[in-house]
Amino acid sequence: MNLSLELSSTEEMAPEEFKGGTAVACVILGLSFLVGAPGNLLVIWTILRHVKKRSHTVVLILHLAVADLLVLITLPLWIYSLANYWVFGEAWCKAIVFVINACMYSSVFLITLMSVERFLAVRYPFASAGWKQKKALNKVLLALWTAAFLFSIPIIPTQVVDKDSDEEHCLYRLYTSVTQELVCVLLETLVGYVIPLTILVVCYGCLCSRITQMTFKSKRKSTVLIASVVVVFAICWTPHHIGNILSLIILAMGGNFPDAATNLEDARTTMTFIAGAMAFISSTINPILYMFAARSFRSSLRDTGIQKLFRHISSTSPGEGNRELSFVSKRHSNQTNSSQCVSASKDQMDILVNMCENHPS
Repeated sequence: MNLSLELSSTEEMAPEEFKGGTAVACVILGLSFLVGAPGNLLVIWTILRHVKKRSHTVVLILHLAVADLLVLITLPLWIYSLANYWVFGEAWCKAIVFVINACMYSSVFLITLMSVERFLAVRYPFASAGWKQKKALNKVLLALWTAAFLFSIPIIPTQVVDKDSDEEHCLYRLYTSVTQELVCVLLETLVGYVIPLTILVVCYGCLCSRITQMTFKSKRKSTVLIASVVVVFAICWTPHHIGNILSLIILAMGGNFPDAATNLEDARTTMTFIAGAMAFISSTINPILYMFAARSFRSSLRDTGIQKLFRHISSTSPGEGNRELSFVSKRHSNQTNSSQCVSASKDQMDILVNMCENHPS
């Protein structure tokens, strides 16, 4: 999703609006970098160094941390350019905004995929056996990242460096026609927000009653953790896409209601910097959520809580769907494997889970 100002070449912000918005944005971006970059580095290092057997959920968390880190390491450039002006040329402006948008799309897709995986693991554990193969995950991730970069291509021709009093700013998107603007904004809003958020709401709406009934505490914790990531995503990205929706409304008005269109444009312009900065917060907050969830897992200085958190997630994924056998047995009580899993002791359950994975029917 593009975080630049979507203004035509003739639209300009008032100096006081520009300075006020950029000051707040610089503070938010600075805090996001100081907290988010080390946090995501810690997540990546912990998973690569200390989690040898990685579940699909942990692999998705790893890719999400990489996408967030790539976004956050560009923040010093944006802070400098907001406080002063853009000195890196239009080619770098297009390239950096393109990478940021691709990472933002991939973050949304990864969060959605994690939620779908969680939904299938709880509701349809045996039906998702094919997804548990590592090759299947690699193919999905390749398709996910490819789609993220493809959806970001419209940024390249529209992102421009605008000159304001002999100072350049990499903040603007220039549309050559109303149709181009409508297609770009609508694509961004639907693919980057409306469709993923709808999928997330459906998945967690169906899982809401199941979370409190989960018999495995570590599985319940990991499900709640991913749900928290989803909630943060919705909160951080909603203001940005409200701005997009206002843009669509202004386009639909055309010249029929000039006063209303002007008021809407002023409201959208005022919230642009803050909404853009809030979108970066979504790349910062995830490691904080992991740290918060890991507090109960900490046992020593050498074996930190976040290490144990990811190990517990891996120990309950992807076989975690099969571990939650109390639900499956109610629906398939006439099957020998399910009844064995329900009646088995906790020590025997790991063996029976492997049997269930190898013989899902």
